[in-house]
Amino acid sequence: MSYDDNNIFAKILRGEIPCDKIYEDKYVLSFYDVNPQKKIHALIIPKGKYVDLDDFNENASKEEIYGLMKGISLVSNRLNISSKNGKGYRAISNISENGGQEVLHLHFHLIGGEKVGKMVEK
Repeated sequence: MSYDDNNIFAKILRGEIPCDKIYEDKYVLSFYDVNPQKKIHALIIPKGKYVDLDDFNENASKEEIYGLMKGISLVSNRLNISSKNGKGYRAISNISENGGQEVLHLHFHLIGGEKVGKMVEK
């Protein structure tokens, strides 16, 4: 699967589509999901062109990998949902069609602000 430069997250990164930004640094951009599934629903995307987590882990630099993981923690703190704040959240990355991935740019959903519930419903 090759990277599509016209996916919605690539357009957001280029500033062609606006987003409600939460956090940005050299490696990641985080913004609120336009269709939230819980009280708090944020997205975190790497700035590099990676299709999914497998692609990212194979091809990203150590700095990009660290930047993404650190970004998830920074955003959870900023949203006041981290375990450090006595709360909790779920970080989800859907991978490929069978994993439910809809946008072919690696992204993590951070959901929280309320009880999240079971991970997978039968």
